[in-house]
Amino acid sequence: MAQPDTTHTVGLALEGGGYRGMYTAGVLDVWMEHGLTCDHMVGVSAGAAFGYNFKSRQIGRAIRYNKAYCADKRYAGVTSWLRTGDMFNADFAYHEVPIERDPIDLETYRACPMRFTCVCTDIETGKAVYHDLPYGDERDIEWIRASSAIPVATRPVAIGGHKYLDGGVADSIPSAWLFAQGYDRNIVVLTQPAGFVKQPNSVMPMLRRVFRHYPEFVAALDHRHEVYNATLDDLARREAAGEVFVVRPSESVKVPSLCREPDELERIYQVGRHDAEATLPALEAYLAE
Repeated sequence: MAQPDTTHTVGLALEGGGYRGMYTAGVLDVWMEHGLTCDHMVGVSAGAAFGYNFKSRQIGRAIRYNKAYCADKRYAGVTSWLRTGDMFNADFAYHEVPIERDPIDLETYRACPMRFTCVCTDIETGKAVYHDLPYGDERDIEWIRASSAIPVATRPVAIGGHKYLDGGVADSIPSAWLFAQGYDRNIVVLTQPAGFVKQPNSVMPMLRRVFRHYPEFVAALDHRHEVYNATLDDLARREAAGEVFVVRPSESVKVPSLCREPDELERIYQVGRHDAEATLPALEAYLAE
């Protein structure tokens, strides 16, 4: 993110986290209101889904459609999971809503020079796959769906002969990948507050059974908390050295994976807005250095 006249190149990484991503949506909306953008954005899961609007410059869209449809059984729920294998309905949530009901502004999306990348996990290799999204249409939305596909709650998403699930399994916070791109300034938006430590997955025995034919994916699931916490340690060192600007929730934005309360989504969104406004002077100073 950068003012349009900056001489610095700027990269932005967005953590996922399901509906905790409403925090990120609030941050991005404030930045757009202040005319901020970036050269390259990389997002994981909800970070990709809600970051989508940062490239199309649609302030308020993420919170609007999520509040409108979070309680709609066509959008997400156990019924969709039992009928289709996907908790978030592929047809309604990833086609009807973004294409017909509250469409992405494709003209603005494609005209925006920002490079936008999402992260998925290849279930055969257990490795992260970083895929650019230049079109904004259903070709890219299918990659967003793959990036957001929660194991067990969603079927693997097949694209180009490969099967993908949640990008957060292999790379929950794609900061190291972003740093490797060589931008002058780097910003990371987290969806967990300071001091958070990720714990081992309590349902690993079940996940080992479900994904027994994909041992590399199981290994990635098993070590996810270790990789996540090591990434936080690396960010803390870089932040202290002034090498990255980190925005994180000033209070808990914990929320169920399936939230049907629009007011709770609004609360999380407003925390993001508040934190973005509070950190804006420091961010602008970081970008101007």
